[in-house]
Amino acid sequence: MNKTLLLIMCDFMLLNLLALTRWEKAEPSHTQLETAAPRSAASAPSINADMVELMRVSLEDEKNARDALAAQLTSTSGSLAEREKNVAALQSQKGQLERTLSATQTSVKELEQRYTATSQEASLSKEQLAKLQRELEERKAEAERQREELARAERANAEARTRIENLNVAVKVAEQEKQLIAQNLTEAKQQVEVERTERAKVQEQTAQLGQNVGQLAAKSGELSQEIRTNRPVNPNLIFSDFQANRVTTKLTARKPGLFSPTVKDKEAQTVLVSDGQHTYALMHLSDTPFTLVEVPADYDRVNGTLTRGSFNAPVGELQFLRLDPRVIVVPVDDSLAALMGAKIYQLAKEPFKFPDAVLVRADDGHYGETALRIDPTSNSYVKLDNRIVTRLFGEIAPKRGDLVFSKTGDLIGIMVNSEYCAVLGDFTAAFTLKTGDNPEPKTSGVIGDFQARWSRLPPKLQ
Repeated sequence: MNKTLLLIMCDFMLLNLLALTRWEKAEPSHTQLETAAPRSAASAPSINADMVELMRVSLEDEKNARDALAAQLTSTSGSLAEREKNVAALQSQKGQLERTLSATQTSVKELEQRYTATSQEASLSKEQLAKLQRELEERKAEAERQREELARAERANAEARTRIENLNVAVKVAEQEKQLIAQNLTEAKQQVEVERTERAKVQEQTAQLGQNVGQLAAKSGELSQEIRTNRPVNPNLIFSDFQANRVTTKLTARKPGLFSPTVKDKEAQTVLVSDGQHTYALMHLSDTPFTLVEVPADYDRVNGTLTRGSFNAPVGELQFLRLDPRVIVVPVDDSLAALMGAKIYQLAKEPFKFPDAVLVRADDGHYGETALRIDPTSNSYVKLDNRIVTRLFGEIAPKRGDLVFSKTGDLIGIMVNSEYCAVLGDFTAAFTLKTGDNPEPKTSGVIGDFQARWSRLPPKLQ
């Protein structure tokens, strides 16, 4: 009997004793003891039977455990035989491994010798590599220092260039002011000389008229015509005449865009002018949708109208004059001009006859007299007085697009910038742009042409 079974039996007996004992009273009476004695005797056979049954079950369990242990022992014996075979095989493998180990150790010694030689070479290579690394770091540091010095030098150079440019601008401004003062002085002297000459001519003519009264009386008709030609017209009359005969131009241009087309509208006031053969509506480039600074592009539509009162006429074409890239005219048929009923201005035959001209600005209604100066470098332009003194005294100062009339009321030309007027006479077109959808030639070529011609002009005419 094993210890486990003995412990189970002892525990069972102890539990039976505890269960059969009555603990309600500390000192049981003799009657109770007598009564309990027979009960214990009666229950004793059943208790013994349970213990016997329990011992039988325990013995069966122990038998089964021994059978299992015997089977396990048999299996272990078989495993032990197999392990002995495996040990023999392992001993054989061990011998082979020992021989292999010996060969490997020999190889290891050779490798160690090679490794020693290689390590010596590697140590030398490492020293060379470290030296090269140090030299590389030093060169990098030197390059960084040189880069910083170069950056400082570039900054200093940029600052110096900025100062030089500022000084150059200041010098140019001073030179221009000096030239302007000298030019104004020269012009004043020329004006004095012109006035003296004209006064002398007038005096001479007066003397001649006094001597030839009879002859002048005979030629009164010619004299009357000459007087009318030489008689200056009041600027008020010239401006009143302009207001009564002005024509409104409206141009619209559209070019494709990335998301939607771009549309430009321009409206201006102008007059009709004749060169003796054809009639034109005169415009400045600023009165059109095109500009001198835009990127040349192909507009897919260019339309326009000429309006006077309730009468409208379409613009068939735009002519960009060879005279100046900023002067544009619209040809007007004679019958159409007659329907408009507007005065057709004639070009001044002697634009420089009078020292002053009448300047008319259509957009704000300003007008007035201003001094006229011939440009000795070009017969196509005349310079108008645009001095600061003129503005200070409240007189009109020229502006691009202003119309310039002679004192006789004839048209001299149009202001191309704030100082120079293009003298009309030659209406030859450099380009003729047909209006409508997909105008021809391509607007990019027209814009590029007048921009190129404008850039080639002298700076004073730009």
